[in-house]
Parts: sequence; C-alpha cells; structure tokens
Amino acid sequence: MAKILIVDDEAPVRKAIRLQLKGTGMEVIEAEDGEQGIEQLDSENALDVNVIICDVRMPKINGVEAVAYFRREYPAIPVIVLTGFPDAKLATEFMKQGAFDYLVKPVEKEALIEVVTKAANQRNVSGGSDMMA
Repeated sequence: MAKILIVDDEAPVRKAIRLQLKGTGMEVIEAEDGEQGIEQLDSENALDVNVIICDVRMPKINGVEAVAYFRREYPAIPVIVLTGFPDAKLATEFMKQGAFDYLVKPVEKEALIEVVTKAANQRNVSGGSDMMA
C-alpha cells in the first residue's frame, strides 16, 4: 500500500485530497505546515512514504523551503507541488529542484490519482532505498 504525505495548511484541502485518494489503496498521512511535514517524515519511517504532496504558501516553513528539504534529505521520494497561486517561474524552479509535478488547486480527482499513482510507481521502481547518514 502506498503511503502519501500531504503537507498543506488548509484542513479542507487535506480532507479533499484524502477523500479523492480514498478507495485507491493509498494511505494518507497529513501535516498542516512544512515544519510538521518535516517532523512527520523524520519521525515516520521515511522509507514507508511513497509520495509527498506539498503546498507552497504555508506558515512556519513554507513549501519552497519544505520541498528543498525533502529533495535534499529524501531524494528518492517524489514530491508533487500543489498550489492555489499558479506561478510559471516558481513552477520552473520546483521542476529544476526535482519536483515530480506541479498541480494547481483545485485539482480534478482523476488528474490527482494519475499523478500520485505515477509518482508512487516511480518510487517503487527506484527501489526507495534512501541511505541516511
């Protein structure tokens, strides 16, 4: 079963994503900001997390900082950036950093499931063997 970490400061958005992924066989864990997302990943067995979905605009640690951390510390975990404020320049920056995809809220259920499934499959193919120092 794929485990998906959703990092978004808006509870209704986290709930919507959880409901959209319900019935796909994916387990969803949630964090309300980048700081909590990092704590979740560091305290969970990160090897169990298949995909991270991360918002951009959040309090404490924002999405830009969180995605940079996730890519640096857990490079085998695909990160999908999710934002309500599309910005082509920012999207390009995220993709250069290695983000798997960049989605704009509200995202359609089918599109979300497709991207998350592809990301989880990539993680499974890569073996998901992050070596932590």
